[in-house]
Amino acid sequence: MNQAVGLLEVFGLVAGFVAADAACKAGDVTIESFDKNKPLNADKLPVPLLVCLKIRGGIDDVKVAIEAAENAANNISGVYSKHLIARPTEETEKMLNLNCLKG
Repeated sequence: MNQAVGLLEVFGLVAGFVAADAACKAGDVTIESFDKNKPLNADKLPVPLLVCLKIRGGIDDVKVAIEAAENAANNISGVYSKHLIARPTEETEKMLNLNCLKG
């Protein structure tokens, strides 16, 4: 793909939608997928469901989009983690294709 990927893990589906909207408005990016995770310590989290957004685009657009998405999610329920991969390897791309949600 040769596109950067931003990963943003937020608390809850509403925060995921709000973050995705902010990301797409901030940069020339696409939301590749939403993924869900209910960790073992879910009862201790502010919201017991984590949603991971996979954001694709050029490196500068992804950086701006992740920042906007993080700010938006923090206004709802918060961000658990974030990461940017500038040039995913072929092996990393295989892992990035995994998704728990069916579309």
